[in-house]
Amino acid sequence: MRSLDEITEDIKTVLEEKVAQNVAAHNGSIGFIEFAMDTGVATLKLSGACSGCAMSQRTLKEGVERLLKHYVPEVNSIVGEDDEKAEEQGYKPFIPRDERDV
Repeated sequence: MRSLDEITEDIKTVLEEKVAQNVAAHNGSIGFIEFAMDTGVATLKLSGACSGCAMSQRTLKEGVERLLKHYVPEVNSIVGEDDEKAEEQGYKPFIPRDERDV
């Protein structure tokens, strides 16, 4: 059985080498928050344009989760959390219907 440190390092490596460049092309980033050994759930931080984006959940499930499961077998699923400071940085890619000037 691998240690939490080993698994965490592998998750960070996959995010850096396989994910970062693709999401950066859309002015976003996905970073590591934590990994729960007991459930196999990796919690990731969605920053920049990824934070609040309606497509970010699809990207997480169909892209990032698939990659992490392949390269880090201990990962069972992932959870994304939006960066609370994204709006302060000018990112609000998804505007709910009730907040639009229509």
